[in-house]
Amino acid sequence: MPELPEVEALALDLKGRLTDRAIVKVHVAAFSALKTFDPPLQALEGAMVEDVTRHGKFLDIDASGTHLVLHLARAGWVRWRDEVPELPPKPSNKSPLALRVVLDDQSGLDITEAGTKKSLAAYVVRDPGDVRGIASLGPDPLVDEFTVEAFRKILTEAGRAQVKGVLRHQGTIAGIGNAYSDEVLHAARMSPFKPASSLTEEESQTLYDAIRTVLGDAVDRSRGLHASELKGEKKSHLAVHGQTGKPCPVCGDTVREVSFADSSLQYCPTCQTGGKPLADRRMSRLLK
Repeated sequence: MPELPEVEALALDLKGRLTDRAIVKVHVAAFSALKTFDPPLQALEGAMVEDVTRHGKFLDIDASGTHLVLHLARAGWVRWRDEVPELPPKPSNKSPLALRVVLDDQSGLDITEAGTKKSLAAYVVRDPGDVRGIASLGPDPLVDEFTVEAFRKILTEAGRAQVKGVLRHQGTIAGIGNAYSDEVLHAARMSPFKPASSLTEEESQTLYDAIRTVLGDAVDRSRGLHASELKGEKKSHLAVHGQTGKPCPVCGDTVREVSFADSSLQYCPTCQTGGKPLADRRMSRLLK
């Protein structure tokens, strides 16, 4: 799933490609992806792109005051095409193409989603705040207003909720998903199941520093890369996420996994849980 660093880099890449370009047409290949009807999709046609920005994990293309907002969900991506086909795409459940944006020189964007579970969402709105997911976002963890004091308040209000879930909840902190929450907790040497309100001042400072460092470094590494390079860059720098069975790059212990119904987390026992493996909830249920 694209998270804050990748969406930030996508926004920067697309800003350079799209600014001051006219949108000629937007084709919808997967009708379930378009979540709005007013303003109509046609409001984008003929509009000049003025900016491309990010709100959490949402991508925002501002075209003369009308916004095409994209949430790429788990398997979505944006692909630049130097030349798009002349014929519009045919709707198909088998094709990964969800939307195609055609520009004034016949170049454009393909917004795609792999797999069969279709969660990608596109919104055409007058204000990004009209998108419910954006309106409910928590603070961006890389802005100046996200201070350690603000973070400690978040942890206190979260109560006994597990810190992994607090980091991932978009209404609490915007932009951190499953991968970077694993990476942040590994950098902070903290169990993903630790209750949020139990953190000491020192622990909350350590976790705050890990958030800023892990995300900030990922943004710096991604800045200037083309969209086609971002997935590879992310994977090549993950310490524990997606690394089950491999040695921890810090201590050499084997990276472990806890599986859930539709996701999993990865961690290092030596670095994060005092050497104790965490119970795999899904496997525990199978053994009962």
